[in-house]
Amino acid sequence: MPPHGGAPFPPQGPAHQAPPPGGPAWPGPQQHPQQPYPPGQAGGHRPPPPPPPHGWPQQPRRKRGMSAAGVVGLVFGSVAALFVLLVIGSVALRSSSGSDTTTPVAIPTYEPPTRSRDPFPTASEDRPTQTRTTETSTPEETAEPPAQVKLDRGLKTNTVYRGGSLPRLNCPAGNANVFDHAQLKALILKTGACMNRAWKPVLEKQGIPFSAPNYAIAAKRGRGACGDYPQPGGMVPYYCPRNNTIYASTSAMARGNGRSRGYGQILAWNGGIISMMAHEYGHHVQNLTGLMDSWWEKTLDTRDRGGKLGLSRRLELQATCFAGMWMRSVATSYPVNTSNRGRLFWLYSQVGDYPGYPRDHGSPPNNNRWFRQGWERSETYQCNTWMAPSSTTS
Repeated sequence: MPPHGGAPFPPQGPAHQAPPPGGPAWPGPQQHPQQPYPPGQAGGHRPPPPPPPHGWPQQPRRKRGMSAAGVVGLVFGSVAALFVLLVIGSVALRSSSGSDTTTPVAIPTYEPPTRSRDPFPTASEDRPTQTRTTETSTPEETAEPPAQVKLDRGLKTNTVYRGGSLPRLNCPAGNANVFDHAQLKALILKTGACMNRAWKPVLEKQGIPFSAPNYAIAAKRGRGACGDYPQPGGMVPYYCPRNNTIYASTSAMARGNGRSRGYGQILAWNGGIISMMAHEYGHHVQNLTGLMDSWWEKTLDTRDRGGKLGLSRRLELQATCFAGMWMRSVATSYPVNTSNRGRLFWLYSQVGDYPGYPRDHGSPPNNNRWFRQGWERSETYQCNTWMAPSSTTS
């Protein structure tokens, strides 16, 4: 979708101007002014938590010649202190284990369909065998798609929802500096190749033809098939379905543009920007699977503006869910450790629609919800925003 103001700014959706080959006509570009950070949501990291206590107060020194009663009291006191420490340690251990990312704590109002209601009850049988392990095959070794596959390109029942999980890939990012054009561009292209390796076998196993997107990465600015990048006053990248290209300005994403602060100013760790690029790649997946065409056809058939915006939010939040899936698939090697995972979740609680501007990307809480949905549930059908309650896509 066209860039717009956010809180602080949402991942950029497709800038629809011209149709992909064989697709419907896309609308002309819309330009919305970027909005500075709203009060109370300025960029920067949350303050660090208070430091843990430094331990128990030391026992006062005992004088020599302690009486027998004093010795007995000291022994019982030591045993009691040890018991207290064991109890506290047990509670702390349970608390730390409770942060396991497989628990969908961020999505209390959205539960996936039960197996009896699952529109694809055989999805688990169709998953690639390597989805839960480190990638062991090359694209050339991918199993041939089943013959005479009838693809479902609908929004709610799309064939992509049979795909299951993404394979766990080896995709180390290193210490690329997001404020260095050459380093950030190299990382974008490298991780883009990893996204190809993740999505290609999943799509092809379901009979969906795969092709990799193109990239146009400028140090400052350029003009693409769907408009300027970045757009005046903006900093977000965009995916253009006309030529399957992802456009981005490294300086805008890192340092901002005009009154728009850059992602790098919000989160200097390179995983923040790469997760936004994974969102743009999610739009490419939507384009390959027919989700984007079906979304646009439904948008044309919808008369009221509120309905059109609601469809746009579902499209954007689905791309964010796909981004969460990919970041999880490379978490071990990237690496996305516990600290950086928390930073990613926090980042997605800060981006989204800003009051007073078109509500076409979803609220900050729902952006956080769907990124975590992709990360924690990590299956393609779990990103079916088209069947989710409207409260989760507002």
